[in-house]
Amino acid sequence: MWILIISNITWSILGSATDSWFAETKCGIWFYKKINQIFTWSAKKLNIKMLANEEAWKNKYPNIAIKLTKLDDRIKKLEQGE
Repeated sequence: MWILIISNITWSILGSATDSWFAETKCGIWFYKKINQIFTWSAKKLNIKMLANEEAWKNKYPNIAIKLTKLDDRIKKLEQGE
């Protein structure tokens, strides 16, 4: 059990170090640009605007956002049996 935990922590640290090194290389810069292009293309193709529009919507309709937050909290409490 302890071996799994320690090995996971070790690989996590090594992976993070490798990622930060790779991001600064020419190949890493090219790779991350390509990934960003793919994400942007897929967001446009699938018309994904939900996360960006949610904050704007909350600012435009603050009273409704507050009511929805209260209803969400109430539903969570009811589901937990409180």
